Amino acid sequence: MRLFLILIPIFSLSAVFSAFASDTDDVAGRVIANVAGTSYDLPMLDSKISVNIEGDMATVEVTQSFINEAHVPVEAEYLFPLNQLAAVYSMDMLIGDEVIKAKIREKAVAEAEFEKAAQDGKAAALLTQHRPNMFTQRIANLMPGLPITVTLRYVQMVPKIDGQHELVIPLIVGPRYESAAVQLPDEDSEDVPMTANSWSISDVPAYPQVVGLDLPDTFTSERVALDLALTGGVSISDFGSDTHQLAVQSTEEGLSAKFAKGKVLDNRDLVIRFTLGGETLEAASLSHTDERGGFVSLMIEPPAVPDDATITPRELVFVLDTSGSMGGQPMEASKRFMDAALRGMRPTDYFRIIPFANHTQNFSSVSKQATARNIRSARAYVDQLSTGGGTEIDNAIRTAFSTPQPENTMKIVVFLSDGYIGGEAQVLRTIRQQIGKSRIYAFGVGTSVNRYLLDAMADEGRGYARYVGVDEDAYEVAEMLAADLKSPLLTDISIDWGDLDVTDVTPSRLPDLFAGNSLRIYARHSGTGAAEVTLKGLVQGRQAAMPVKLTLTDNAENAALPLIWARNRIASLTRQIAVGEQPETADKEITKLGLEFSLQTQNTSFVAVSEQTVNTSGHQATLANVPLPMVSDVSKEAYPQPFAGSSSPEPQAIIGFLLIAAMTLLGFRRRVR
Repeated sequence: MRLFLILIPIFSLSAVFSAFASDTDDVAGRVIANVAGTSYDLPMLDSKISVNIEGDMATVEVTQSFINEAHVPVEAEYLFPLNQLAAVYSMDMLIGDEVIKAKIREKAVAEAEFEKAAQDGKAAALLTQHRPNMFTQRIANLMPGLPITVTLRYVQMVPKIDGQHELVIPLIVGPRYESAAVQLPDEDSEDVPMTANSWSISDVPAYPQVVGLDLPDTFTSERVALDLALTGGVSISDFGSDTHQLAVQSTEEGLSAKFAKGKVLDNRDLVIRFTLGGETLEAASLSHTDERGGFVSLMIEPPAVPDDATITPRELVFVLDTSGSMGGQPMEASKRFMDAALRGMRPTDYFRIIPFANHTQNFSSVSKQATARNIRSARAYVDQLSTGGGTEIDNAIRTAFSTPQPENTMKIVVFLSDGYIGGEAQVLRTIRQQIGKSRIYAFGVGTSVNRYLLDAMADEGRGYARYVGVDEDAYEVAEMLAADLKSPLLTDISIDWGDLDVTDVTPSRLPDLFAGNSLRIYARHSGTGAAEVTLKGLVQGRQAAMPVKLTLTDNAENAALPLIWARNRIASLTRQIAVGEQPETADKEITKLGLEFSLQTQNTSFVAVSEQTVNTSGHQATLANVPLPMVSDVSKEAYPQPFAGSSSPEPQAIIGFLLIAAMTLLGFRRRVR
């Protein structure tokens, strides 16, 4: 150890992080560090996403291959996203000829098993959930020349949005701003829940090194492949993606798709849309029964009636994110949205504009009527806005609800943001406290926005979330969405289950329904055979009802339904914790559901440990994060302190690189081979 203390000061940080280059071979994501004239490889990643869509249900398999081309053992850590609706039910690890099926454990137990395996020299993989859309994969004892492949499997429903089904496959986690008002765990207690008021929070994980920011901008290798199959059972049309070029082929069952160039760089989310033909149903159901009981799902679409509700005068409160991460194209798209929204208001409407970053501003302290003069002033005000600073969204929410609402209006709070914050729970709690009868429409602007937060905000406000990608069509999309700030067609939805005995209905708060959208409701039930339930709601303020006949099966059809129900139940419980409703009870139920249904949750983790001992070098593996590219079209201002995702490398990562260099120069490479 003394020798290390003598050697380490020889290597400056600039030497460690200088002269990075990318390899052009088939193994993508290679990053090489040059230290004192010698090259060292950081952990490489090669990914494949296999998607099978049947109707509106998707089964996804994510395969991650980790490769170590250094000369010493490495513990690799990879920060990555999944869809916030994903029910992750399986994980396998492959090392050499050994296939290990991961086991679901309580989080602390899984971490202990992983650490013991690492100490014993065994290969191991640990999956940890930090947010419903944010995960880390840790790989213990990744040995030179011995790749480890981890395969995750999940299911989810594909929601119908504006008349089309939309599947989002996130490919990168954007940086997260942490408000100074939120107390974070100590460095030595990462992800330890802390009590603040009556809800628990945990820090987002440390952001890895970012190529183009704290690593030189030479990370150009593509490292993600796609293999998609879609079988609709009915005609399929308008299949495509505005985010990625796809090579699409027709098949006997439907169609298949791959990335047009084979692989892509994981710097923006993949969004796929398609239309299923056939008659439109206003309600449809699925059911499943096994040893765990019965499960039922109802899909509801709004009635086909004219949207006369838009005649109601509105108070539109525009809350506009002007933080550093919105710089450049995202802000320009937001301004285009605002310009179209302001021009599209009716004379009976009222409006406010609230830009926010570190501090909240106001176009005016009270709502202005949408006169021609006021609209001209507002358009000029928006046009001169600039970006910079953090994302103190909680203050902006309070400001949005701080003034009296004009009489006989519907209050609609419109958020425009990328959602790059870590304190989602505080935001949701504030909305729950402030919302009243108002609606929230959330518009995400960017190529990899925090959909978990923006979707949850819209759910709390019984509104909807839409997303504007930053590309050549962004301005047109922004204008189209702004011109269509529609009112809900079906509100105050409830279900009369009749004689059917149901429990644990999700979502627990039923949102409003808009034209072109659908809503799926899940529940556990007992009994089989025929049943009838009644859907109720208000259409333009008038009572509406629709009876739905169900046939509840006594067999195991629709096998994914219990997993999807459990995942949605966990989402409701997570929201319950965030807003401070019986957090301890909800937390225990999340753990129980994770173990019972073998699901990854914030309280349960998949862990896989090899039988064989792979690290016989006599040296403990050193920590090295898998580098990430910068999120496409996101400003570097999104990354500096106090953002989670600092441009400064983590101390433990720096030490890991130095130890790798020191051990290699000391000749340890011969002992590892």
